[in-house]
Amino acid sequence: MKLTQRIADWERRFRTSFGDRIDTPGQRLLSSVHFELFDHALLRHLWTNQAQIAPGVFRSNQPGPARVARYARDGIKTIVTLRGTAQRAHYLFEEEACKRHGITLIPVSLHAKKPCERDEMLRLIALFPTLERPFLMHCKSGADRAGLASVLYLMTQMGQPLEQARKQLGLRHLHVKSSKAGVLDHMLDMYAARNAQSPISITDWIATEYDADVLAREFAALRGTS
Repeated sequence: MKLTQRIADWERRFRTSFGDRIDTPGQRLLSSVHFELFDHALLRHLWTNQAQIAPGVFRSNQPGPARVARYARDGIKTIVTLRGTAQRAHYLFEEEACKRHGITLIPVSLHAKKPCERDEMLRLIALFPTLERPFLMHCKSGADRAGLASVLYLMTQMGQPLEQARKQLGLRHLHVKSSKAGVLDHMLDMYAARNAQSPISITDWIATEYDADVLAREFAALRGTS
């Protein structure tokens, strides 16, 4: 095994060896360190990557407890985390803060660097009209998963065409199409090509024709990694 791989494996084991409990003072301290350093919360104290995409609908990066408190003061009723329910520091602190401040926290699991699961995208779309506003959607950096969720919201709830809605996936929010996160752009390209043949809503396309395996193969071929 190469030295670089050994170092990467050690770093991964170390990173996952703590940061999964906040029920004692010691574990809480360790999880705070994990959140600040390994989840990069230090970078997000001043940088929120926040924007309003529609009346009462916001996107951002991962908030910490202090920002959740501020959201409560600002009237936010619901937060949708697009990072799922992983029992790690970021989720544990957010769950605790939302309960403390009376904000409903709803987890949905999307992916940034590989195809999203059909059922999770459909669940998110079905949730949209039921969410109490104002609400906020976030992922880790606020660039990729939050961008895709914003595209889906604007298309399915606001009736925006793909060409306009997909601007939510862009450099303005630090989404880089040429990176692995470009798989999200390619998904939208696949939908655009299919819709050009005969009109179909993105919800129906995801429900009946979206194929994560095909998307993965096509994107890998485009990147020359297949």
